[in-house]
Amino acid sequence: MEMLGKIFSRFHPVAWGVIIGTFFARAGFYMTMPYLAIYLHEVKGLSPELIGTILATSFLVGTLASFFGGTLSDRVGRFPVMVVSMLGWAGVFALFSLADAVWAFLVLSALSGLGRNVFEPTARALLTDITPCEQQLSVFNARYFAINLGAALGPLAGVMLGSAHSTLPLLITAGIYAVYGVGVAVLWKVYGEPKRQGSGERVSFAETVRVVFQDKVFGLILLGNLFVYSAYAHIETTLAQYLGSAPGFVDGVQIYTYLLLTNTISVVLLQYPVIHFTKKWSALRALTTGGVLFAAGLWGFGLFDHLFLLILAMIVMTIGEILCFIIGDVIIGQLAPENLRGAYFGAGGFPFLGQSAGPWAGGLLLGWLGFGQGPLVFGILMLLTLLAVPCFVGAQRRYRQEF
Repeated sequence: MEMLGKIFSRFHPVAWGVIIGTFFARAGFYMTMPYLAIYLHEVKGLSPELIGTILATSFLVGTLASFFGGTLSDRVGRFPVMVVSMLGWAGVFALFSLADAVWAFLVLSALSGLGRNVFEPTARALLTDITPCEQQLSVFNARYFAINLGAALGPLAGVMLGSAHSTLPLLITAGIYAVYGVGVAVLWKVYGEPKRQGSGERVSFAETVRVVFQDKVFGLILLGNLFVYSAYAHIETTLAQYLGSAPGFVDGVQIYTYLLLTNTISVVLLQYPVIHFTKKWSALRALTTGGVLFAAGLWGFGLFDHLFLLILAMIVMTIGEILCFIIGDVIIGQLAPENLRGAYFGAGGFPFLGQSAGPWAGGLLLGWLGFGQGPLVFGILMLLTLLAVPCFVGAQRRYRQEF
Protein backbone atom coordinates (compact mmCIF):
# COMPACT_ATOMS: atom_id res chain seq x y z
CA MET A 1 0.00 0.00 0.00
CA GLU A 2 2.87 2.36 0.85
CA MET A 3 4.48 1.65 -2.52
CA LEU A 4 1.18 2.34 -4.28
CA GLY A 5 0.93 5.64 -2.43
CA LYS A 6 4.41 6.64 -3.59
CA ILE A 7 3.52 5.82 -7.19
CA PHE A 8 0.36 7.92 -7.14
CA SER A 9 2.06 10.80 -5.33
CA ARG A 10 4.52 11.12 -8.21
CA PHE A 11 2.06 13.06 -10.39
CA HIS A 12 -0.88 15.39 -9.80
CA PRO A 13 -4.20 13.52 -9.19
CA VAL A 14 -5.65 15.08 -12.35
CA ALA A 15 -2.69 13.73 -14.32
CA TRP A 16 -3.42 10.24 -13.00
CA GLY A 17 -7.07 10.68 -13.92
CA VAL A 18 -6.12 11.54 -17.49
CA ILE A 19 -3.60 8.68 -17.68
CA ILE A 20 -6.06 6.06 -16.36
CA GLY A 21 -8.85 7.42 -18.55
CA THR A 22 -6.51 7.28 -21.52
CA PHE A 23 -5.96 3.56 -20.92
CA PHE A 24 -9.67 2.74 -21.01
CA ALA A 25 -10.38 5.10 -23.91
CA ARG A 26 -7.63 3.62 -26.06
CA ALA A 27 -8.69 0.07 -25.20
CA GLY A 28 -12.14 0.93 -26.51
CA PHE A 29 -10.76 2.65 -29.59
CA TYR A 30 -8.51 -0.24 -30.56
CA MET A 31 -11.28 -2.71 -29.86
CA THR A 32 -13.28 -1.19 -32.72
CA MET A 33 -11.62 1.23 -35.13
CA PRO A 34 -8.76 -0.92 -36.49
CA TYR A 35 -11.36 -3.48 -37.57
CA LEU A 36 -13.67 -0.91 -39.17
CA ALA A 37 -11.89 -1.22 -42.54
CA ILE A 38 -12.41 -4.99 -42.49
CA TYR A 39 -16.05 -4.57 -41.38
CA LEU A 40 -16.80 -2.11 -44.17
CA HIS A 41 -15.18 -4.37 -46.77
CA GLU A 42 -16.50 -7.77 -45.70
CA VAL A 43 -19.90 -6.85 -44.22
CA LYS A 44 -20.84 -3.73 -46.18
CA GLY A 45 -19.02 -4.69 -49.41
CA LEU A 46 -17.32 -1.32 -49.92
CA SER A 47 -14.31 -0.88 -52.22
CA PRO A 48 -10.81 -0.17 -50.86
CA GLU A 49 -10.92 3.34 -52.36
CA LEU A 50 -14.22 4.17 -50.64
CA ILE A 51 -13.08 2.70 -47.34
CA GLY A 52 -9.91 4.78 -47.54
CA THR A 53 -12.02 7.89 -48.17
CA ILE A 54 -14.26 7.18 -45.16
CA LEU A 55 -11.30 6.66 -42.84
CA ALA A 56 -9.44 9.64 -44.27
CA THR A 57 -12.43 11.86 -43.52
CA SER A 58 -11.90 11.30 -39.80
CA PHE A 59 -8.28 12.41 -39.98
CA LEU A 60 -9.04 15.39 -42.22
CA VAL A 61 -11.80 16.85 -40.05
CA GLY A 62 -9.81 16.12 -36.91
CA THR A 63 -6.82 17.99 -38.29
CA LEU A 64 -8.88 21.08 -39.04
CA ALA A 65 -10.53 20.95 -35.61
CA SER A 66 -7.38 20.35 -33.57
CA PHE A 67 -6.01 23.89 -33.63
CA PHE A 68 -9.39 25.48 -32.91
CA GLY A 69 -10.01 23.07 -30.03
CA GLY A 70 -6.61 23.74 -28.48
CA THR A 71 -7.01 27.49 -28.90
CA LEU A 72 -10.50 27.33 -27.39
CA SER A 73 -9.07 25.54 -24.34
CA ASP A 74 -6.62 28.45 -23.86
CA ARG A 75 -9.59 30.82 -23.73
CA VAL A 76 -12.37 28.93 -21.89
CA GLY A 77 -10.34 26.31 -20.01
CA ARG A 78 -9.16 22.75 -20.49
CA PHE A 79 -11.90 20.94 -18.60
CA PRO A 80 -15.01 22.24 -20.40
CA VAL A 81 -13.48 21.42 -23.79
CA MET A 82 -12.49 17.93 -22.63
CA VAL A 83 -15.90 17.10 -21.12
CA VAL A 84 -17.94 18.22 -24.12
CA SER A 85 -15.67 16.58 -26.70
CA MET A 86 -15.50 13.23 -24.86
CA LEU A 87 -19.25 12.99 -24.30
CA GLY A 88 -19.84 13.92 -27.94
CA TRP A 89 -17.38 11.24 -29.02
CA ALA A 90 -19.33 8.69 -26.97
CA GLY A 91 -22.47 9.60 -28.91
CA VAL A 92 -20.66 9.11 -32.21
CA PHE A 93 -19.70 5.52 -31.36
CA ALA A 94 -23.27 4.75 -30.32
CA LEU A 95 -24.49 6.02 -33.70
CA PHE A 96 -21.81 4.01 -35.53
CA SER A 97 -23.60 0.86 -34.37
CA LEU A 98 -26.77 2.02 -36.15
CA ALA A 99 -25.20 3.31 -39.38
CA ASP A 100 -25.82 1.54 -42.67
CA ALA A 101 -25.50 4.04 -45.53
CA VAL A 102 -22.16 5.25 -46.90
CA TRP A 103 -23.03 8.89 -46.17
CA ALA A 104 -23.70 7.99 -42.53
CA PHE A 105 -20.28 6.38 -42.16
CA LEU A 106 -18.70 9.47 -43.75
CA VAL A 107 -20.47 11.85 -41.35
CA LEU A 108 -19.75 9.75 -38.27
CA SER A 109 -16.14 9.28 -39.30
CA ALA A 110 -15.84 13.06 -39.53
CA LEU A 111 -17.44 13.54 -36.10
CA SER A 112 -15.16 10.89 -34.61
CA GLY A 113 -12.14 12.81 -35.87
CA LEU A 114 -13.62 16.01 -34.43
CA GLY A 115 -14.06 14.53 -30.96
CA ARG A 116 -10.67 12.84 -30.87
CA ASN A 117 -8.66 15.80 -32.12
CA VAL A 118 -10.32 18.36 -29.89
CA PHE A 119 -9.90 16.21 -26.78
CA GLU A 120 -6.35 14.92 -27.30
CA PRO A 121 -4.37 18.21 -27.64
CA THR A 122 -6.36 19.73 -24.79
CA ALA A 123 -5.55 16.76 -22.54
CA ARG A 124 -1.84 17.00 -23.41
CA ALA A 125 -1.85 20.73 -22.69
CA LEU A 126 -3.53 20.02 -19.35
CA LEU A 127 -0.83 17.49 -18.44
CA THR A 128 1.84 20.09 -19.23
CA ASP A 129 -0.02 22.74 -17.18
CA ILE A 130 -0.08 20.65 -14.01
CA THR A 131 3.31 18.92 -14.30
CA PRO A 132 6.69 20.52 -13.42
CA CYS A 133 9.10 20.74 -16.34
CA GLU A 134 11.49 18.15 -14.92
CA GLN A 135 8.65 15.58 -14.69
CA GLN A 136 7.08 16.16 -18.10
CA LEU A 137 9.05 13.45 -19.89
CA SER A 138 7.98 11.01 -17.16
CA VAL A 139 4.31 11.98 -17.30
CA PHE A 140 4.19 11.69 -21.09
CA ASN A 141 6.00 8.36 -20.80
CA ALA A 142 3.29 7.19 -18.39
CA ARG A 143 0.55 8.46 -20.70
CA TYR A 144 2.11 6.67 -23.65
CA PHE A 145 2.42 3.50 -21.58
CA ALA A 146 -1.32 3.74 -20.83
CA ILE A 147 -2.09 4.28 -24.52
CA ASN A 148 -0.23 1.18 -25.55
CA LEU A 149 -1.45 -0.99 -22.69
CA GLY A 150 -4.97 -0.15 -23.80
CA ALA A 151 -3.98 -0.77 -27.40
CA ALA A 152 -2.60 -4.19 -26.41
CA LEU A 153 -5.82 -5.31 -24.74
CA GLY A 154 -8.24 -3.59 -27.12
CA PRO A 155 -7.55 -5.72 -30.23
CA LEU A 156 -7.78 -8.93 -28.19
CA ALA A 157 -11.17 -7.86 -26.90
CA GLY A 158 -12.10 -6.89 -30.45
CA VAL A 159 -11.30 -10.36 -31.76
CA MET A 160 -13.23 -12.06 -28.95
CA LEU A 161 -16.24 -9.80 -29.54
CA GLY A 162 -16.05 -10.14 -33.33
CA SER A 163 -15.38 -6.47 -34.11
CA ALA A 164 -14.87 -7.24 -37.81
CA HIS A 165 -18.49 -8.42 -38.06
CA SER A 166 -20.38 -7.09 -35.00
CA THR A 167 -21.54 -3.69 -33.73
CA LEU A 168 -21.55 -4.64 -30.02
CA PRO A 169 -17.96 -3.39 -29.45
CA LEU A 170 -19.02 0.03 -30.74
CA LEU A 171 -21.66 0.29 -28.00
CA ILE A 172 -19.17 -0.83 -25.36
CA THR A 173 -16.72 1.85 -26.52
CA ALA A 174 -19.50 4.46 -26.37
CA GLY A 175 -20.08 3.49 -22.73
CA ILE A 176 -16.38 3.74 -21.90
CA TYR A 177 -16.18 7.23 -23.39
CA ALA A 178 -19.29 8.38 -21.55
CA VAL A 179 -17.82 7.25 -18.20
CA TYR A 180 -14.51 8.98 -19.03
CA GLY A 181 -16.33 12.22 -19.86
CA VAL A 182 -18.19 12.13 -16.54
CA GLY A 183 -14.91 11.35 -14.75
CA VAL A 184 -13.26 14.43 -16.26
CA ALA A 185 -16.23 16.52 -15.11
CA VAL A 186 -15.74 15.22 -11.55
CA LEU A 187 -12.02 16.12 -11.64
CA TRP A 188 -13.01 19.61 -12.84
CA LYS A 189 -15.42 19.97 -9.92
CA VAL A 190 -12.89 18.76 -7.33
CA TYR A 191 -9.65 20.43 -8.50
CA GLY A 192 -10.79 23.33 -10.66
CA GLU A 193 -9.09 24.80 -13.70
CA PRO A 194 -5.26 24.99 -13.43
CA LYS A 195 -3.73 28.45 -13.29
CA ARG A 196 -1.36 29.31 -16.11
CA GLN A 197 1.04 32.23 -16.51
CA GLY A 198 -0.58 34.73 -18.85
CA SER A 199 -3.90 32.86 -18.81
CA GLY A 200 -5.73 36.08 -18.05
CA GLU A 201 -4.42 37.76 -21.18
CA ARG A 202 -6.90 37.98 -24.03
CA VAL A 203 -4.90 37.02 -27.10
CA SER A 204 -6.86 37.33 -30.34
CA PHE A 205 -7.24 34.35 -32.61
CA ALA A 206 -5.31 36.18 -35.34
CA GLU A 207 -2.44 36.90 -32.93
CA THR A 208 -2.43 33.27 -31.82
CA VAL A 209 -2.14 32.12 -35.43
CA ARG A 210 0.68 34.60 -36.06
CA VAL A 211 2.74 33.54 -33.03
CA VAL A 212 2.31 29.82 -33.58
CA PHE A 213 2.98 29.72 -37.29
CA GLN A 214 5.90 32.16 -37.26
CA ASP A 215 7.80 29.74 -35.02
CA LYS A 216 10.16 28.30 -37.67
CA VAL A 217 11.47 25.43 -35.54
CA PHE A 218 7.93 24.40 -34.68
CA GLY A 219 6.88 24.68 -38.32
CA LEU A 220 9.61 22.34 -39.55
CA ILE A 221 8.74 19.83 -36.84
CA LEU A 222 5.10 19.95 -37.92
CA LEU A 223 6.07 19.38 -41.55
CA GLY A 224 8.23 16.39 -40.67
CA ASN A 225 5.50 14.95 -38.48
CA LEU A 226 3.12 15.21 -41.42
CA PHE A 227 5.00 12.36 -43.12
CA VAL A 228 5.51 10.41 -39.88
CA TYR A 229 1.82 10.53 -38.99
CA SER A 230 0.97 9.40 -42.50
CA ALA A 231 3.16 6.33 -41.97
CA TYR A 232 1.52 5.60 -38.63
CA ALA A 233 -1.96 5.83 -40.16
CA HIS A 234 -1.18 2.90 -42.44
CA ILE A 235 -1.07 0.58 -39.40
CA GLU A 236 -4.76 1.18 -38.74
CA THR A 237 -5.89 1.39 -42.38
CA THR A 238 -3.73 0.27 -45.32
CA LEU A 239 -2.10 -2.60 -43.42
CA ALA A 240 -5.48 -3.87 -42.23
CA GLN A 241 -6.88 -3.87 -45.78
CA TYR A 242 -3.72 -5.44 -47.22
CA LEU A 243 -3.51 -8.32 -44.74
CA GLY A 244 -7.25 -8.93 -44.97
CA SER A 245 -7.28 -9.31 -48.77
CA ALA A 246 -3.76 -9.96 -50.12
CA PRO A 247 -3.01 -13.40 -51.59
CA GLY A 248 -0.72 -15.52 -49.45
CA PHE A 249 -2.35 -14.62 -46.13
CA VAL A 250 -4.69 -17.41 -45.04
CA ASP A 251 -5.98 -15.59 -41.96
CA GLY A 252 -5.08 -11.96 -42.41
CA VAL A 253 -7.31 -10.76 -39.57
CA GLN A 254 -5.47 -12.96 -37.07
CA ILE A 255 -2.07 -11.88 -38.41
CA TYR A 256 -3.14 -8.24 -38.15
CA THR A 257 -4.16 -8.81 -34.53
CA TYR A 258 -0.75 -10.34 -33.79
CA LEU A 259 0.96 -7.30 -35.31
CA LEU A 260 -1.14 -4.85 -33.29
CA LEU A 261 -0.32 -6.85 -30.19
CA THR A 262 3.38 -6.83 -31.13
CA ASN A 263 3.24 -3.06 -31.53
CA THR A 264 1.75 -2.45 -28.13
CA ILE A 265 3.84 -5.02 -26.24
CA SER A 266 7.00 -3.65 -27.90
CA VAL A 267 6.13 -0.14 -26.76
CA VAL A 268 5.54 -1.34 -23.21
CA LEU A 269 8.83 -3.30 -23.12
CA LEU A 270 11.03 -0.97 -25.18
CA GLN A 271 9.70 2.47 -24.25
CA TYR A 272 11.89 3.12 -21.22
CA PRO A 273 15.05 1.39 -22.57
CA VAL A 274 14.83 3.34 -25.84
CA ILE A 275 14.30 6.67 -24.08
CA HIS A 276 17.15 5.86 -21.66
CA PHE A 277 19.48 4.89 -24.52
CA THR A 278 18.77 8.12 -26.41
CA LYS A 279 18.56 10.49 -23.43
CA LYS A 280 21.93 12.05 -24.30
CA TRP A 281 20.77 12.72 -27.86
CA SER A 282 19.17 15.98 -28.80
CA ALA A 283 15.41 15.71 -29.08
CA LEU A 284 15.53 16.53 -32.79
CA ARG A 285 18.16 13.86 -33.45
CA ALA A 286 15.80 11.37 -31.82
CA LEU A 287 12.98 12.56 -34.09
CA THR A 288 15.16 12.12 -37.19
CA THR A 289 16.15 8.58 -36.21
CA GLY A 290 12.52 7.79 -35.50
CA GLY A 291 11.49 8.91 -38.98
CA VAL A 292 14.03 6.59 -40.63
CA LEU A 293 12.88 3.63 -38.53
CA PHE A 294 9.24 4.37 -39.35
CA ALA A 295 10.04 4.18 -43.06
CA ALA A 296 12.06 0.97 -42.76
CA GLY A 297 9.37 -0.83 -40.78
CA LEU A 298 6.65 0.27 -43.19
CA TRP A 299 8.48 -1.19 -46.19
CA GLY A 300 8.91 -4.45 -44.31
CA PHE A 301 5.14 -4.96 -44.27
CA GLY A 302 5.15 -5.16 -48.05
CA LEU A 303 8.35 -7.17 -48.40
CA PHE A 304 7.53 -10.04 -46.05
CA ASP A 305 4.75 -12.60 -45.81
CA HIS A 306 6.21 -14.68 -42.96
CA LEU A 307 4.77 -13.82 -39.55
CA PHE A 308 8.18 -13.65 -37.81
CA LEU A 309 9.53 -11.13 -40.34
CA LEU A 310 6.33 -9.07 -40.20
CA ILE A 311 6.69 -8.95 -36.42
CA LEU A 312 10.31 -7.81 -36.83
CA ALA A 313 9.17 -5.02 -39.17
CA MET A 314 6.59 -3.94 -36.60
CA ILE A 315 9.23 -3.83 -33.84
CA VAL A 316 11.45 -1.57 -36.00
CA MET A 317 8.49 0.70 -36.69
CA THR A 318 7.57 0.73 -33.00
CA ILE A 319 11.01 2.03 -31.99
CA GLY A 320 10.49 4.86 -34.47
CA GLU A 321 7.06 5.47 -32.95
CA ILE A 322 8.53 5.74 -29.44
CA LEU A 323 11.15 8.27 -30.53
CA CYS A 324 8.78 10.42 -32.58
CA PHE A 325 5.68 10.52 -30.41
CA ILE A 326 6.98 10.78 -26.84
CA ILE A 327 9.78 13.23 -27.65
CA GLY A 328 7.44 15.17 -29.93
CA ASP A 329 5.00 15.98 -27.11
CA VAL A 330 7.82 17.10 -24.82
CA ILE A 331 9.26 19.39 -27.51
CA ILE A 332 5.89 21.07 -28.10
CA GLY A 333 5.46 21.66 -24.37
CA GLN A 334 8.91 23.25 -24.17
CA LEU A 335 8.48 25.48 -27.23
CA ALA A 336 5.00 26.77 -26.32
CA PRO A 337 4.36 29.91 -24.23
CA GLU A 338 2.15 29.00 -21.25
CA ASN A 339 -0.81 31.11 -22.37
CA LEU A 340 -0.70 29.55 -25.86
CA ARG A 341 0.04 25.97 -24.87
CA GLY A 342 -3.33 24.70 -26.04
CA ALA A 343 -2.86 26.42 -29.39
CA TYR A 344 0.59 24.84 -29.84
CA PHE A 345 -0.67 21.36 -28.97
CA GLY A 346 -3.65 22.01 -31.22
CA ALA A 347 -1.40 23.07 -34.08
CA GLY A 348 0.55 19.91 -33.34
CA GLY A 349 -2.49 18.15 -34.77
CA PHE A 350 -1.93 19.59 -38.26
CA PRO A 351 0.32 16.63 -39.12
CA PHE A 352 -2.89 14.61 -38.90
CA LEU A 353 -3.30 15.81 -42.48
CA GLY A 354 -0.79 13.06 -43.08
CA GLN A 355 -3.12 10.63 -41.35
CA SER A 356 -5.85 11.87 -43.66
CA ALA A 357 -3.76 11.53 -46.81
CA GLY A 358 -2.21 8.23 -45.69
CA PRO A 359 -5.36 6.05 -45.79
CA TRP A 360 -6.48 7.74 -49.00
CA ALA A 361 -3.12 7.16 -50.70
CA GLY A 362 -2.89 3.63 -49.34
CA GLY A 363 -6.37 2.80 -50.57
CA LEU A 364 -5.61 4.22 -54.02
CA LEU A 365 -2.34 2.29 -54.31
CA LEU A 366 -4.03 -0.96 -53.30
CA GLY A 367 -6.85 -0.31 -55.74
CA TRP A 368 -4.58 0.65 -58.65
CA LEU A 369 -1.67 -1.76 -58.16
CA GLY A 370 -3.55 -4.62 -56.54
CA PHE A 371 -3.22 -6.47 -53.23
CA GLY A 372 -0.53 -8.70 -54.71
CA GLN A 373 1.93 -5.79 -55.13
CA GLY A 374 2.91 -5.35 -51.48
CA PRO A 375 6.60 -4.50 -52.05
CA LEU A 376 5.72 -1.78 -54.56
CA VAL A 377 2.82 -0.33 -52.56
CA PHE A 378 4.73 -0.14 -49.27
CA GLY A 379 7.95 0.87 -51.05
CA ILE A 380 6.20 4.00 -52.32
CA LEU A 381 4.83 4.67 -48.84
CA MET A 382 8.35 4.25 -47.40
CA LEU A 383 9.76 6.92 -49.74
CA LEU A 384 7.02 9.33 -48.72
CA THR A 385 7.84 8.73 -45.04
CA LEU A 386 11.54 9.50 -45.58
CA LEU A 387 10.59 13.07 -46.55
CA ALA A 388 10.37 13.70 -42.78
CA VAL A 389 14.15 13.42 -42.39
CA PRO A 390 15.22 16.71 -44.07
CA CYS A 391 12.51 18.54 -42.10
CA PHE A 392 13.82 17.33 -38.75
CA VAL A 393 17.43 18.03 -39.77
CA GLY A 394 16.44 21.57 -40.75
CA ALA A 395 14.62 22.09 -37.44
CA GLN A 396 17.70 20.97 -35.53
CA ARG A 397 19.94 23.43 -37.37
CA ARG A 398 17.55 26.34 -36.86
CA TYR A 399 17.09 25.46 -33.18
CA ARG A 400 20.86 25.65 -32.66
CA GLN A 401 20.91 29.07 -34.34
CA GLU A 402 18.01 30.49 -32.30
CA PHE A 403 18.74 28.93 -28.91
